[in-house]
Amino acid sequence: MQNAHKGKTGLRRLLNAARYSLDGLVAALSEDAFRQELALSAVLIPLGLYLGSTGIARALLVGSVLLVLMVELLNSAIEAAIDRVSLEDHALSKRAKDLGSAAVMVSLANVVAVWLIVLAG
Repeated sequence: MQNAHKGKTGLRRLLNAARYSLDGLVAALSEDAFRQELALSAVLIPLGLYLGSTGIARALLVGSVLLVLMVELLNSAIEAAIDRVSLEDHALSKRAKDLGSAAVMVSLANVVAVWLIVLAG
């Protein structure tokens, strides 16, 4: 069976993609972790733009923060897909959710490392 949305092209495809992306962002706002990381981003992104001494430094500071939001969105997608399949406890479901959580933790550690390296240098 072919996905009915895959046949769209041109402007219609772009409009649909934008709507789906906005729907995803709205859905992410129901997640506590995403809201917390978004609040942190609202502070760190302007700070990174201010503290970065070069364009590359600003890009690294801001990019590392945006990466956390991207990873959190993917983690939430993994959790939603696992919950869609089954809400019962299963070792593989736990593993998938734990791996997604670990990815978020690594992205947060990346923020700390990048900010320390850029600002100390």
